[in-house]
Amino acid sequence: MSKTSVSVRIENVTKVFKDVKGKADVIAVNNANFDIEPGELITLLGPSGCGKTTTLRMIGGFELPTKGKIFLGNEDITFLPPNKRDTATVFQSYGLFPHMNVFDNVAYGLKLRKLPTKQIKDKVMGTLDLVGLKDLAQRAPSKLSGGQQQRVALARSLIVEPSVLLLDEPLSNLDALLREQMRVEIKRIQKTLGITTIYVTHDRVEAMSLSDRIIVMKNGFIRQIGSPNVLYEDPNSKFVAGFVGKVAFLPVEVLEMNGTCKAKFEDKTVEVGKFSPELSPGEAAVIMARPESLKLVDPGEGMIEGQVTTNIYLGGSLESYVATEHGELLVQIDNPAEKKIYPEGEKVSIGIIPNLAKVLPNKDE
Repeated sequence: MSKTSVSVRIENVTKVFKDVKGKADVIAVNNANFDIEPGELITLLGPSGCGKTTTLRMIGGFELPTKGKIFLGNEDITFLPPNKRDTATVFQSYGLFPHMNVFDNVAYGLKLRKLPTKQIKDKVMGTLDLVGLKDLAQRAPSKLSGGQQQRVALARSLIVEPSVLLLDEPLSNLDALLREQMRVEIKRIQKTLGITTIYVTHDRVEAMSLSDRIIVMKNGFIRQIGSPNVLYEDPNSKFVAGFVGKVAFLPVEVLEMNGTCKAKFEDKTVEVGKFSPELSPGEAAVIMARPESLKLVDPGEGMIEGQVTTNIYLGGSLESYVATEHGELLVQIDNPAEKKIYPEGEKVSIGIIPNLAKVLPNKDE
């Protein structure tokens, strides 16, 4: 499978679903624009109804955009049917043929192309080896685990050597352990083949662990595009901050911005390393406080007073839940063996680690 990967370009794409019962039309995707580099794995992430699956289906040809254009490389594929696009899709339901064994399921696309029998056998066994199912070629789908069925569906899509692989929530039917294993497998296979891949999920852990970049969507709009670490450490809104990781929002008033942001929290002044450029002095804002951007100190030494309610030991870190006037806050303590640990029931103060927090506009999108 040495086929050259291609780029994907979405230009001003909108999808409107007309309501035939007289209700308001639904704008599923609203003026989407993004580029995907050859060999890149991009995840469309967002809550149910945000437009991520509709976007994927338009790239695959299963839905047509109301306006805008879609390109694979330099080819305009906007209105091509699915079988005329150099893409392959793995659906949430897998769609395996129950009357065919694993080998025949994977070989199906090659048989439609009338390839020689030996070539089909060699390609099928090579692809099954890639996904770890070489020894199960003769097994019926009903005799496979959920993870194995998912691998068969992946192999069936990969064997036709598409330029772009589309994955629509492929792990949603698996249990937690299998999801974790398959995340590793999908990333390994994608990097081995270097195939341009678009992945859809509402699961932030999947998105963060798999992706080169993530496109966060809400209500049909793209809210932010960036690498996992950029979205986690430098989100542009409360919505993105909350969707990609655990976070607390502490209300502040912006005082001044000059390399850092000084803000007023109750009767204290706090200095934070990162801030949204759209903020202005005097504006109401929030500090985005991830668990690792908070620290526990003795009472009176931090910015928020509280009491430890629960400590959860996780080996390399400890999670302390602290009851405060601003609700329960989660503080992550790395390398707990080297740190002072406050026992449950003890009064503490919570401080901010300035370079790990960010001041954001206090807007609910």
